[in-house]
Amino acid sequence: MNGGLATAKPGTLFIAQLRRELTSILRSLAEALNPLVFLFLAITLFALGAGGDPETLGAYAPAIIWVLVLLANQLSLEAMFRRDFEDGTLEQLLLLARPLFIPILAKVCAQWCVTGLAMTLLSPIAAMMLYLPLDALGVTMLTLLTGSPAITLIGAVGAALTVGLRRGGVLLALLVLPLFVPTLIFGAGAIMQAVAGMGTSAQIYWLMAISMLSLTIGPFAVQAALRISLEQ
Repeated sequence: MNGGLATAKPGTLFIAQLRRELTSILRSLAEALNPLVFLFLAITLFALGAGGDPETLGAYAPAIIWVLVLLANQLSLEAMFRRDFEDGTLEQLLLLARPLFIPILAKVCAQWCVTGLAMTLLSPIAAMMLYLPLDALGVTMLTLLTGSPAITLIGAVGAALTVGLRRGGVLLALLVLPLFVPTLIFGAGAIMQAVAGMGTSAQIYWLMAISMLSLTIGPFAVQAALRISLEQ
């Protein structure tokens, strides 16, 4: 197996690592569902706190959805590399996998599937709970689909930097939450524009650009961050 990491073709290595990550997630499904539970519990609390007033909730729904999506993603980031770090798998991966960014990208993709993609698919339910106009549901899903990869990739860098710390959750939040601000602004802004009947192309393009930039730089930044963490 160790030799296979060094000699496998990039496509084979990616698929094998992705399959391993998804299998691991399915084995601890309750832990994987925690961000989704938090998202809908928090939305319910917002609805109760506003007294169930459709006008009030609808006005703030874009910001509420995006802020809660960011926080829900934050909950799952700390454990992203933790299990592999504790059992030594992460160190073997860093030593043997060539090219290293391929399995890292597979781990990020698996993480996005159970957070960003899952939240995107469930976002219409969240939007309707907050009385967001039906006309804006499509834009809501599109903003999450184009913006959530950046959230996962940026969060992965922070998770890699703090993987060796016992209580890295607070530090992780301090590192990555400020970096989420551009995505938050364009994501919530696009939904607000859709509610107002205005065009959303500019915000969607910006979200796509941020995600593409994160995809280009993120895996290599994660790789460097993991090496730093393991050397300490």
